[in-house]
This record gives sequence, structure tokens and C-alpha cells, in this order.
Amino acid sequence: MAEGDGLAGAHGIHELWMRAELGMDIDRALDRLWKAAASSIPEWLPMTHVEWLPDVYEIAGRFGAARKGRSNIYLVLLDYRDREGGPYGVYVGMSDYTPAQRFDQHKAGIRASGSVLKRGLEVLTGPTLHLQRIPRSEAAAIEAGLAAALADAGLLVQGGH
Repeated sequence: MAEGDGLAGAHGIHELWMRAELGMDIDRALDRLWKAAASSIPEWLPMTHVEWLPDVYEIAGRFGAARKGRSNIYLVLLDYRDREGGPYGVYVGMSDYTPAQRFDQHKAGIRASGSVLKRGLEVLTGPTLHLQRIPRSEAAAIEAGLAAALADAGLLVQGGH
């Protein structure tokens, strides 16, 4: 952070986060990173601390594609702090657009899922980095399987159809 290197800072925070070594200091670490290196922070760095994020990485890591293609799997963090069963959920989707582009479309109301339009906070890019540019047929199966696996792990899941 002292050098203003958003990528190096993001990797450091992310590594500590995944090891659960930052605890409740994650928000303070993210604030410091944004102040020091906002222009160079990669889009895959999650900005909202959710205790089950390491589980999402582990579950998503079980899935893979055999070939390259045009489709992308993406996850969106959903805000359910106003409802029981929360505070957060996850939306599982598939698109030929990048996860960030598709999230922007959802938020703009373009072919939007109601849950992402109303409750979408951010794209959880990291867990699905390995599920980008895959064949549509494999992406459809992975989308459904990932949604089911996340639900089986006790997460509130939308999408995945």
C-alpha cells in the first residue's frame, strides 16, 4: 500500500482474507487500499466482507471446463440484510459478456434478474476466474451445478438456471 500498488495490495489483502487472518479488520484494510491505490485495484478484489467467501472459492474450484469458448460464469453478491435468512446471498449467472459488463447490464435493467437489480452489491470475480471463456454447453451445466452446490452449502442462491 505504501507504494500505491493496487494489484500487490489486493493480492495481500485477498490472501489474508482467504486465510481468515484479517478478521474484522478487512474493512479497514480495504479502506486503506482504496486511499493508497484506487486507480490500480483489480476488479476481482471483493469489497464486502462475507464470512462464507472462502467456501465459495472452494466450491467454485471443483468446477472446470475442458475447452475454450465464449461464455463466462459469474457470481454477484446480493444484499439481504433487510430480510431474515441473510445478510447476504449470491446470484449465479452465465453470459457471453464479461462478469463486470453483465453486472452493469443487470443494474441498468437490461435483461436483468430482479434479485441483482434490487439487491446486487458487487461481482465476486475471484471465485470464477477459471470459468471464463468456456463453451456455452459446459457453462450451462456449470452454472446449474455451481448454484446447486452453493445452495447445498447453506448459501441463499438465486439464478443458476
